[in-house]
Amino acid sequence: METSPTRALGAYGEELACRYLGDSGLTILDRNWRCARGEIDIVARDAAALVVCEVKTRSTERFGAPFEAVTRQKLARLRRLAMLWLDARPRAERRQLRGCDIRIDVISILRPRGGTAQITHLRGVQ
Repeated sequence: METSPTRALGAYGEELACRYLGDSGLTILDRNWRCARGEIDIVARDAAALVVCEVKTRSTERFGAPFEAVTRQKLARLRRLAMLWLDARPRAERRQLRGCDIRIDVISILRPRGGTAQITHLRGVQ
C-alpha cells in the first residue's frame, strides 16, 4: 500500500514528537493505540503523570497553527480514550499507574518545505 504525502508527514511528526519527548525525559509507553472509539498518538510517563499526547503536523500555517486543529471535542475524546487505554493494560501495569495524574499534551509540529521543523509542546491542555 502506498503512503500518501499527508500520512507520511503525520508519521514524520509522530516520530519527531517521540524523540522530542524522550529527550525531554518522558518515557514512551505506547504509540498509535487504537480502539473502536478512537486513537491515541502517544502515551508517555512524566514522573507521576500519565501523558496522552495528540500530535499535529503541518507543512504550512495557511489554515492556522497545527495545535489549533485540536478542538474541545477532541480533548474530551482523548480523556475518555485515556481511561480506555488504562483499562486495556495488564493488571500489574495498571497497579503501577494507579494514582497517576492524567495529563493531555499537544505536540504541534510545523515543517515547512525545505526548512527545519518547529516543535511547540503544549502541556496540560484543558
